[in-house]
Amino acid sequence: MLKVDELNVYYGRIHALRDVSMQVESGKVVSMVGANGAGKSTLMMTLAGVLKPESGTITYDNEPLADTPYKVLAQGICLVPERRRLYANLTVKENLMMGAHLRKDRAAINTDIDRMMDLFPIMRERVKQYAGTLSGGEQQMVAIARGLMSRPKILMLDEPSLGLAPLIIRQVFDTIIQLKQEGMTILLTEQNAFQALEISDYAYVLETGSVSLHGPGKELLEDTRVQEAYLGIKQKTVKEL
Repeated sequence: MLKVDELNVYYGRIHALRDVSMQVESGKVVSMVGANGAGKSTLMMTLAGVLKPESGTITYDNEPLADTPYKVLAQGICLVPERRRLYANLTVKENLMMGAHLRKDRAAINTDIDRMMDLFPIMRERVKQYAGTLSGGEQQMVAIARGLMSRPKILMLDEPSLGLAPLIIRQVFDTIIQLKQEGMTILLTEQNAFQALEISDYAYVLETGSVSLHGPGKELLEDTRVQEAYLGIKQKTVKEL
């Protein structure tokens, strides 16, 4: 569905992504995990058309991916950015409407708003509240719902658990699982490697802009390199045994 080949992206003289190759299959959850500064958000911003690659190719349904954000969205790929980035001075409902700004099917938009309220029941109580007054967890729910309002074929979630309490993190990941069960294709970047790998069909580990490991999420959970670097599990040496 989405394929990246030998992607190179720079910030000025900084080589942020180095020959990154990956793919996302339809109906799957694919994760990019790695430390802060590994290049996860750079990859997402490039796929969303915000950043321009120096070299490499990005194809979507065997066609070149558009290179501007609104065209990427029109193709069916929506980014829910890191730290939510809601319109703080708009209400919850107005933020949801902004997510549907490329759509013309007004009746279906209203139906989808009701669906978002079912998916995130707390929003029904907050529908007229300004987004800037919501808690971090509530804002993340609105951000995901806003992305879904575009009816994407691929939903990209950049660090959805960042800054949230453990209980809210669990709710966010439960929502991702539910969306997958409904057939949504999801590309996820996360510092919370355990949560991401646990729900992923496939995953990639980014280190300083390069893919160092990749494989099924459950297999990477058992990889000693991933356990030591990202899960805080120290492997016992022969001397310790």
